Amino acid sequence: MTVEVIPTGAALGAEIRGLDLSKPLSDAEFEAVQQAWYDHIVLLFRGQQKVNDDDLIRFSRHFGELDIAPASETDMAGSQEKSRPEIWIISNVVENGKPIGALGDKEAEWHTDMSYVAEPPMASVLHSREIPRQGGDTSFANMYKALEELPADLYAAIEGRYCNHDSSTTSVGELRVGASAVVDVRTAPGARHPIIRTHPVTGGKSLYLGRRLNGYIEGYSVEESEKLLDRLWAHCAKPEFAWTHKWAVGDLLIWDNRCAIHRRDSFDGSERRVMHRTQIKGDAPR
Repeated sequence: MTVEVIPTGAALGAEIRGLDLSKPLSDAEFEAVQQAWYDHIVLLFRGQQKVNDDDLIRFSRHFGELDIAPASETDMAGSQEKSRPEIWIISNVVENGKPIGALGDKEAEWHTDMSYVAEPPMASVLHSREIPRQGGDTSFANMYKALEELPADLYAAIEGRYCNHDSSTTSVGELRVGASAVVDVRTAPGARHPIIRTHPVTGGKSLYLGRRLNGYIEGYSVEESEKLLDRLWAHCAKPEFAWTHKWAVGDLLIWDNRCAIHRRDSFDGSERRVMHRTQIKGDAPR
């Protein structure tokens, strides 16, 4: 097969044509996909309805070792009852009084997946099984470009600084199982990472913020940190850094958590949305 790369024309993202991901990739095909991923940060593969969980896992493993769904997700959603341990189900569907997946139908604010652990996943892969008629769109923002266009005074204020990434809440703002509400952001649970990180493969520098809620920049007062984080997040959310994907059944996306943030629109909870996700392990941001 010939691999065709079609850029979105936005700040990031490209569609890959010419591949059936229900079949194994050749070395040459994967090399083309991987280079396109480094170049465009988010890749879209349309029409992948034949992809099952085994196929999704096989494709994801080309990029590295996979994470296992954490207990905080499975305790709430019972995902492991519906799939393999490498698959995380993202869904609002309730069967027999029990959610089959996590995150429901609410809006998910801008975030980076699992940045609250010491070695966050380098990539996420999401495959759409069922989608609502409207809503649930996913937007991505290019953190290379966001850093490049950061005002000089804001760059100086964060250069060499670390931010604590709170682990108590999900991307839809709900407390995780067993977590307590954060009273003081300076002592919030989670992991500390450099605000400006270097991509281990491309060598590019990007902003690395995790999520806004309960974030804290070390070395500043809470008030100073809040003001800086408000400015950073407002800057990163500018439309010129972003691309939004409207899902169709069978779409498969992979994105680089090391240099992108993403968010999800809310949708009508009476309609079904079922997505299967894998995550590829990463290393400590530097």
